Amino acid sequence: MYLDHAATSFPKPKQFWEELFVYQNEVGGSPGRGAHRAAERAAETVYETRKELAGLFSVDNPSKIVFTANATESLNLALLGLLQQGDHVVTTSLEHNSVVRPLNHLVGTRNLLVSCVPSGPSGELDPSDVRRAIRPNTRLVVVNHASNVTGWIVPLEEIGSLVAPIPLLVDATQTAGLVPVDVQRFNIALLAFTGHKSLYGPTGIGGLCIREDLQLSPLKRGGTGSLSESPDQPEFLPDRFESGTLNMLGIAGLKGSLRFIRETGMASIRNHEQRLTQRLLDGLSRQDGIQVYGPPDVATRTGTVSLNLRGWEPSEVSYLLDRLYDIQTRSGLHCSPATHRSIGTFPQGTVRISVGYFNSPEEIDTLLGALDEILRQKGM
Repeated sequence: MYLDHAATSFPKPKQFWEELFVYQNEVGGSPGRGAHRAAERAAETVYETRKELAGLFSVDNPSKIVFTANATESLNLALLGLLQQGDHVVTTSLEHNSVVRPLNHLVGTRNLLVSCVPSGPSGELDPSDVRRAIRPNTRLVVVNHASNVTGWIVPLEEIGSLVAPIPLLVDATQTAGLVPVDVQRFNIALLAFTGHKSLYGPTGIGGLCIREDLQLSPLKRGGTGSLSESPDQPEFLPDRFESGTLNMLGIAGLKGSLRFIRETGMASIRNHEQRLTQRLLDGLSRQDGIQVYGPPDVATRTGTVSLNLRGWEPSEVSYLLDRLYDIQTRSGLHCSPATHRSIGTFPQGTVRISVGYFNSPEEIDTLLGALDEILRQKGM
Protein backbone atom coordinates (compact mmCIF):
# COMPACT_ATOMS: atom_id res chain seq x y z
CA MET A 1 0.00 0.00 0.00
CA TYR A 2 1.57 3.26 -1.14
CA LEU A 3 1.10 6.27 1.19
CA ASP A 4 4.05 8.48 0.25
CA HIS A 5 2.50 10.73 -2.38
CA ALA A 6 4.11 13.85 -0.91
CA ALA A 7 7.40 12.40 -2.19
CA THR A 8 6.20 10.94 -5.50
CA SER A 9 2.70 10.00 -6.60
CA PHE A 10 2.07 6.38 -7.52
CA PRO A 11 0.57 4.76 -9.50
CA LYS A 12 0.35 6.98 -12.56
CA PRO A 13 -2.89 7.37 -14.55
CA LYS A 14 -3.46 5.58 -17.84
CA GLN A 15 -3.26 8.89 -19.74
CA PHE A 16 0.36 9.17 -18.59
CA TRP A 17 1.25 5.84 -20.21
CA GLU A 18 -0.73 6.61 -23.35
CA GLU A 19 1.22 9.79 -24.08
CA LEU A 20 4.54 8.12 -23.28
CA PHE A 21 3.72 5.35 -25.74
CA VAL A 22 2.74 7.80 -28.48
CA TYR A 23 5.90 9.85 -28.12
CA GLN A 24 8.31 6.93 -27.85
CA ASN A 25 6.74 4.83 -30.61
CA GLU A 26 5.34 7.39 -33.05
CA VAL A 27 7.24 10.67 -32.58
CA GLY A 28 10.76 10.23 -31.22
CA GLY A 29 12.17 13.57 -32.37
CA SER A 30 13.53 16.62 -30.56
CA PRO A 31 11.79 20.01 -30.80
CA GLY A 32 13.71 22.76 -32.55
CA ARG A 33 16.28 20.31 -33.87
CA GLY A 34 15.24 20.23 -37.52
CA ALA A 35 12.26 20.94 -39.74
CA HIS A 36 11.34 17.31 -40.32
CA ARG A 37 8.07 15.74 -39.26
CA ALA A 38 9.39 14.12 -36.05
CA ALA A 39 10.81 17.41 -34.77
CA GLU A 40 7.60 19.23 -35.58
CA ARG A 41 5.47 16.66 -33.75
CA ALA A 42 7.78 16.88 -30.74
CA ALA A 43 7.42 20.67 -30.77
CA GLU A 44 3.64 20.23 -30.80
CA THR A 45 3.87 17.98 -27.73
CA VAL A 46 5.93 20.60 -25.89
CA TYR A 47 3.56 23.43 -26.81
CA GLU A 48 0.44 21.45 -25.90
CA THR A 49 1.94 20.63 -22.49
CA ARG A 50 2.83 24.29 -21.88
CA LYS A 51 -0.70 25.25 -22.88
CA GLU A 52 -2.22 22.76 -20.41
CA LEU A 53 -0.01 24.14 -17.63
CA ALA A 54 -0.89 27.71 -18.56
CA GLY A 55 -4.56 26.89 -18.21
CA LEU A 56 -3.98 25.16 -14.89
CA PHE A 57 -2.14 28.14 -13.37
CA SER A 58 -4.01 30.94 -15.21
CA VAL A 59 -0.88 32.02 -17.06
CA ASP A 60 -1.82 34.27 -19.98
CA ASN A 61 1.01 33.15 -22.28
CA PRO A 62 2.34 29.55 -22.39
CA SER A 63 5.83 30.78 -23.34
CA LYS A 64 6.19 32.15 -19.79
CA ILE A 65 6.40 28.54 -18.56
CA VAL A 66 9.94 27.21 -18.66
CA PHE A 67 10.63 23.48 -18.34
CA THR A 68 13.20 22.34 -15.79
CA ALA A 69 14.24 19.02 -14.25
CA ASN A 70 12.17 19.53 -11.08
CA ALA A 71 11.01 22.15 -8.59
CA THR A 72 14.49 22.29 -7.04
CA GLU A 73 16.00 23.44 -10.32
CA SER A 74 13.12 25.89 -10.78
CA LEU A 75 13.72 27.40 -7.34
CA ASN A 76 17.46 27.63 -7.96
CA LEU A 77 16.80 29.37 -11.28
CA ALA A 78 14.48 31.86 -9.59
CA LEU A 79 16.73 32.59 -6.60
CA LEU A 80 20.15 32.57 -8.25
CA GLY A 81 18.82 34.21 -11.38
CA LEU A 82 17.08 37.13 -9.70
CA LEU A 83 18.85 38.03 -6.46
CA GLN A 84 21.84 40.38 -6.41
CA GLN A 85 24.49 41.56 -3.95
CA GLY A 86 23.00 42.81 -0.68
CA ASP A 87 19.36 42.07 -1.54
CA HIS A 88 16.93 41.27 1.26
CA VAL A 89 14.60 38.26 1.09
CA VAL A 90 11.63 37.34 3.25
CA THR A 91 10.94 33.65 3.64
CA THR A 92 9.30 31.34 6.19
CA SER A 93 10.10 28.40 8.42
CA LEU A 94 7.84 26.24 6.22
CA GLU A 95 10.36 26.11 3.40
CA HIS A 96 11.96 23.00 1.96
CA ASN A 97 15.75 22.75 1.68
CA SER A 98 15.26 23.49 -2.02
CA VAL A 99 14.79 27.08 -0.88
CA VAL A 100 16.84 27.11 2.32
CA ARG A 101 20.08 25.85 0.80
CA PRO A 102 20.20 28.18 -2.24
CA LEU A 103 19.42 31.13 0.06
CA ASN A 104 22.14 30.06 2.46
CA HIS A 105 24.55 29.82 -0.48
CA LEU A 106 23.66 33.37 -1.52
CA VAL A 107 24.17 34.64 2.02
CA GLY A 108 27.78 33.57 1.71
CA THR A 109 28.40 34.50 -1.93
CA ARG A 110 26.28 37.63 -2.47
CA ASN A 111 25.87 39.00 1.06
CA LEU A 112 22.16 38.23 0.88
CA LEU A 113 20.05 39.25 3.88
CA VAL A 114 17.31 36.79 4.85
CA SER A 115 14.39 37.25 7.26
CA CYS A 116 12.65 33.98 8.16
CA VAL A 117 9.08 34.31 9.42
CA PRO A 118 8.44 31.59 12.02
CA SER A 119 5.32 29.45 12.11
CA GLY A 120 3.46 28.53 15.29
CA PRO A 121 3.51 25.16 17.08
CA SER A 122 0.74 23.87 14.81
CA GLY A 123 2.81 24.68 11.74
CA GLU A 124 0.72 27.68 10.64
CA LEU A 125 1.94 31.24 10.17
CA ASP A 126 0.28 34.66 10.23
CA PRO A 127 0.34 36.35 6.79
CA SER A 128 0.66 39.74 8.48
CA ASP A 129 3.98 38.58 9.93
CA VAL A 130 5.23 38.16 6.38
CA ARG A 131 4.23 41.74 5.60
CA ARG A 132 5.92 43.06 8.74
CA ALA A 133 9.21 41.41 7.75
CA ILE A 134 9.48 43.49 4.56
CA ARG A 135 12.21 46.15 4.44
CA PRO A 136 12.94 48.95 1.98
CA ASN A 137 15.54 46.73 0.24
CA THR A 138 13.39 43.58 0.08
CA ARG A 139 13.78 42.13 -3.39
CA LEU A 140 11.74 38.94 -3.05
CA VAL A 141 9.26 37.08 -0.83
CA VAL A 142 9.44 33.27 -0.93
CA VAL A 143 6.54 31.14 0.31
CA ASN A 144 5.83 27.41 0.28
CA HIS A 145 2.20 26.98 -0.80
CA ALA A 146 1.75 23.92 1.41
CA SER A 147 3.99 22.34 4.01
CA ASN A 148 5.36 18.94 3.06
CA VAL A 149 5.41 18.12 6.80
CA THR A 150 2.05 19.23 8.20
CA GLY A 151 0.10 19.68 4.96
CA TRP A 152 -1.01 23.20 5.96
CA ILE A 153 -2.03 25.29 2.93
CA VAL A 154 -0.78 28.87 3.08
CA PRO A 155 -3.36 31.59 2.27
CA LEU A 156 -1.59 32.67 -0.91
CA GLU A 157 -4.10 35.24 -2.10
CA GLU A 158 -3.85 37.13 1.19
CA ILE A 159 -0.07 37.02 1.20
CA GLY A 160 0.08 38.10 -2.44
CA SER A 161 -2.01 41.18 -1.73
CA LEU A 162 -0.02 42.03 1.41
CA VAL A 163 3.44 41.90 -0.17
CA ALA A 164 2.68 43.53 -3.55
CA PRO A 165 4.45 45.06 -5.46
CA ILE A 166 7.41 43.02 -4.20
CA PRO A 167 7.79 39.89 -6.36
CA LEU A 168 6.39 36.73 -4.79
CA LEU A 169 8.04 33.36 -5.46
CA VAL A 170 5.78 30.40 -4.66
CA ASP A 171 6.91 26.82 -4.22
CA ALA A 172 3.89 24.85 -5.46
CA THR A 173 5.59 21.46 -5.21
CA GLN A 174 2.88 20.02 -2.93
CA THR A 175 -0.14 21.74 -4.49
CA ALA A 176 0.21 21.96 -8.27
CA GLY A 177 -2.62 19.85 -9.65
CA LEU A 178 -4.40 19.56 -6.30
CA VAL A 179 -5.13 23.10 -5.03
CA PRO A 180 -6.05 25.96 -7.38
CA VAL A 181 -3.17 28.33 -8.12
CA ASP A 182 -3.93 31.53 -10.04
CA VAL A 183 -0.74 33.48 -10.71
CA GLN A 184 -2.64 36.61 -11.72
CA ARG A 185 -5.19 36.71 -8.90
CA PHE A 186 -2.57 35.78 -6.27
CA ASN A 187 0.03 38.28 -7.57
CA ILE A 188 2.60 35.51 -8.10
CA ALA A 189 5.69 36.63 -9.98
CA LEU A 190 7.45 33.25 -10.01
CA LEU A 191 5.81 29.83 -9.60
CA ALA A 192 7.92 26.69 -9.19
CA PHE A 193 6.36 23.25 -9.65
CA THR A 194 7.32 19.64 -10.23
CA GLY A 195 5.63 16.98 -12.31
CA HIS A 196 5.93 13.87 -10.17
CA LYS A 197 3.75 14.73 -7.17
CA SER A 198 0.17 16.06 -7.42
CA LEU A 199 0.48 16.49 -11.17
CA TYR A 200 0.77 12.67 -11.37
CA GLY A 201 3.55 12.91 -13.94
CA PRO A 202 7.05 11.43 -14.16
CA THR A 203 10.15 12.33 -12.20
CA GLY A 204 12.72 14.51 -13.92
CA ILE A 205 10.33 17.18 -15.19
CA GLY A 206 9.21 20.43 -13.57
CA GLY A 207 8.86 24.06 -14.46
CA LEU A 208 8.96 27.73 -13.55
CA CYS A 209 6.33 30.31 -14.49
CA ILE A 210 8.07 33.68 -14.95
CA ARG A 211 6.33 37.05 -14.98
CA GLU A 212 7.38 38.94 -18.09
CA ASP A 213 8.77 42.01 -16.26
CA LEU A 214 11.37 39.99 -14.32
CA GLN A 215 14.92 39.70 -15.62
CA LEU A 216 16.59 36.45 -14.59
CA SER A 217 20.06 35.16 -15.44
CA PRO A 218 20.08 31.60 -16.82
CA LEU A 219 21.52 28.74 -14.78
CA LYS A 220 23.03 27.30 -17.96
CA ARG A 221 23.70 28.39 -21.52
CA GLY A 222 23.94 26.48 -24.75
CA GLY A 223 21.98 25.14 -27.67
CA THR A 224 18.31 26.08 -27.87
CA GLY A 225 17.50 25.36 -31.50
CA SER A 226 16.94 29.10 -32.02
CA LEU A 227 19.29 31.94 -33.06
CA SER A 228 22.01 29.38 -33.74
CA GLU A 229 24.05 32.02 -35.57
CA SER A 230 24.56 34.00 -32.33
CA PRO A 231 27.15 33.22 -29.60
CA ASP A 232 24.83 34.81 -27.06
CA GLN A 233 21.97 33.18 -25.20
CA PRO A 234 18.53 34.16 -26.56
CA GLU A 235 16.74 36.83 -24.52
CA PHE A 236 13.20 35.61 -25.16
CA LEU A 237 11.16 33.03 -23.27
CA PRO A 238 11.18 30.10 -23.01
CA ASP A 239 14.41 29.60 -24.98
CA ARG A 240 16.50 31.74 -22.62
CA PHE A 241 16.18 29.09 -19.89
CA GLU A 242 15.89 25.87 -21.92
CA SER A 243 19.39 25.11 -23.15
CA GLY A 244 20.03 21.55 -24.27
CA THR A 245 17.67 18.86 -25.43
CA LEU A 246 14.43 18.84 -23.47
CA ASN A 247 13.28 15.83 -21.45
CA MET A 248 10.73 14.76 -24.02
CA LEU A 249 9.69 11.59 -22.19
CA GLY A 250 9.05 13.70 -19.10
CA ILE A 251 7.09 16.30 -21.05
CA ALA A 252 5.03 13.66 -22.88
CA GLY A 253 4.22 11.87 -19.64
CA LEU A 254 3.31 15.16 -17.98
CA LYS A 255 1.03 15.98 -20.90
CA GLY A 256 -0.88 12.77 -20.25
CA SER A 257 -1.08 13.41 -16.51
CA LEU A 258 -2.40 16.91 -17.11
CA ARG A 259 -5.06 15.41 -19.36
CA PHE A 260 -5.97 13.04 -16.51
CA ILE A 261 -6.38 16.01 -14.12
CA ARG A 262 -8.49 17.93 -16.63
CA GLU A 263 -10.72 14.96 -17.44
CA THR A 264 -11.12 13.88 -13.81
CA GLY A 265 -11.46 17.41 -12.46
CA MET A 266 -9.11 18.91 -9.91
CA ALA A 267 -12.04 19.45 -7.54
CA SER A 268 -12.88 15.74 -7.68
CA ILE A 269 -9.28 14.79 -6.96
CA ARG A 270 -9.15 17.23 -4.06
CA ASN A 271 -12.50 16.06 -2.65
CA HIS A 272 -11.41 12.43 -2.70
CA GLU A 273 -8.16 13.22 -0.90
CA GLN A 274 -10.04 15.30 1.67
CA ARG A 275 -12.38 12.39 2.42
CA LEU A 276 -9.44 10.07 2.89
CA THR A 277 -7.63 12.60 5.08
CA GLN A 278 -10.72 13.12 7.23
CA ARG A 279 -11.12 9.37 7.65
CA LEU A 280 -7.48 9.13 8.67
CA LEU A 281 -7.66 12.02 11.16
CA ASP A 282 -10.88 10.67 12.67
CA GLY A 283 -9.34 7.25 13.15
CA LEU A 284 -6.15 8.64 14.65
CA SER A 285 -8.12 10.76 17.11
CA ARG A 286 -9.62 7.57 18.58
CA GLN A 287 -6.23 6.00 19.26
CA ASP A 288 -4.37 6.83 22.48
CA GLY A 289 -0.65 7.25 22.18
CA ILE A 290 -0.61 8.94 18.77
CA GLN A 291 0.36 12.60 18.38
CA VAL A 292 -0.85 14.23 15.15
CA TYR A 293 0.63 17.49 13.90
CA GLY A 294 -0.90 20.21 11.75
CA PRO A 295 -4.35 21.77 11.43
CA PRO A 296 -7.43 19.64 12.18
CA ASP A 297 -9.50 21.08 9.33
CA VAL A 298 -9.01 19.16 6.06
CA ALA A 299 -10.06 22.26 4.12
CA THR A 300 -6.80 23.95 5.18
CA ARG A 301 -4.44 21.07 4.52
CA THR A 302 -3.36 18.66 1.81
CA GLY A 303 -3.50 14.90 2.23
CA THR A 304 -0.23 14.94 4.18
CA VAL A 305 -0.43 13.93 7.85
CA SER A 306 2.57 13.79 10.21
CA LEU A 307 2.36 11.80 13.43
CA ASN A 308 4.38 10.07 16.14
CA LEU A 309 3.63 7.03 18.26
CA ARG A 310 4.46 7.27 21.94
CA GLY A 311 7.44 5.08 22.78
CA TRP A 312 8.51 4.63 19.17
CA GLU A 313 11.06 6.36 16.95
CA PRO A 314 9.55 7.51 13.63
CA SER A 315 12.05 5.39 11.71
CA GLU A 316 10.98 2.29 13.64
CA VAL A 317 7.31 2.86 12.83
CA SER A 318 7.91 3.39 9.11
CA TYR A 319 10.14 0.32 9.01
CA LEU A 320 7.51 -1.87 10.67
CA LEU A 321 4.72 -0.53 8.46
CA ASP A 322 6.76 -1.40 5.39
CA ARG A 323 8.17 -4.78 6.41
CA LEU A 324 5.23 -6.21 8.35
CA TYR A 325 2.24 -4.60 6.61
CA ASP A 326 3.55 -3.57 3.17
CA ILE A 327 2.57 0.06 3.83
CA GLN A 328 4.97 2.66 2.47
CA THR A 329 5.35 5.91 4.45
CA ARG A 330 8.25 8.28 5.09
CA SER A 331 9.96 9.08 8.38
CA GLY A 332 12.49 11.75 9.38
CA LEU A 333 12.78 15.50 8.79
CA HIS A 334 11.49 15.49 5.19
CA CYS A 335 14.12 18.05 4.06
CA SER A 336 12.34 20.70 6.15
CA PRO A 337 14.11 20.92 9.53
CA ALA A 338 12.79 24.40 10.39
CA THR A 339 9.22 23.13 10.22
CA HIS A 340 10.05 20.31 12.60
CA ARG A 341 11.65 22.80 14.99
CA SER A 342 8.42 24.82 14.89
CA ILE A 343 6.18 21.87 15.74
CA GLY A 344 8.59 20.41 18.30
CA THR A 345 9.68 17.29 16.44
CA PHE A 346 13.32 18.11 15.78
CA PRO A 347 15.62 16.21 15.48
CA GLN A 348 13.77 12.89 15.37
CA GLY A 349 11.12 14.03 12.89
CA THR A 350 7.79 12.31 12.29
CA VAL A 351 6.11 9.52 10.41
CA ARG A 352 4.57 11.13 7.34
CA ILE A 353 1.50 9.63 5.70
CA SER A 354 0.40 11.21 2.44
CA VAL A 355 -2.62 10.02 0.49
CA GLY A 356 -3.33 10.22 -3.22
CA TYR A 357 -6.20 9.93 -5.64
CA PHE A 358 -5.73 6.18 -6.17
CA ASN A 359 -5.89 5.31 -2.47
CA SER A 360 -9.13 3.93 -1.01
CA PRO A 361 -11.00 4.23 2.31
CA GLU A 362 -10.27 0.54 2.94
CA GLU A 363 -6.54 1.25 2.75
CA ILE A 364 -6.88 3.97 5.37
CA ASP A 365 -8.65 1.49 7.65
CA THR A 366 -5.84 -1.03 7.10
CA LEU A 367 -3.26 1.60 8.05
CA LEU A 368 -5.18 2.48 11.22
CA GLY A 369 -5.30 -1.17 12.19
CA ALA A 370 -1.56 -1.54 11.62
CA LEU A 371 -0.79 1.51 13.78
CA ASP A 372 -2.99 0.10 16.53
CA GLU A 373 -1.12 -3.21 16.45
CA ILE A 374 2.25 -1.45 16.59
CA LEU A 375 1.10 0.61 19.58
CA ARG A 376 -0.03 -2.52 21.43
CA GLN A 377 3.44 -4.04 21.01
CA LYS A 378 4.60 -1.69 23.75
CA GLY A 379 1.41 -1.88 25.78
CA MET A 380 0.03 1.51 24.78
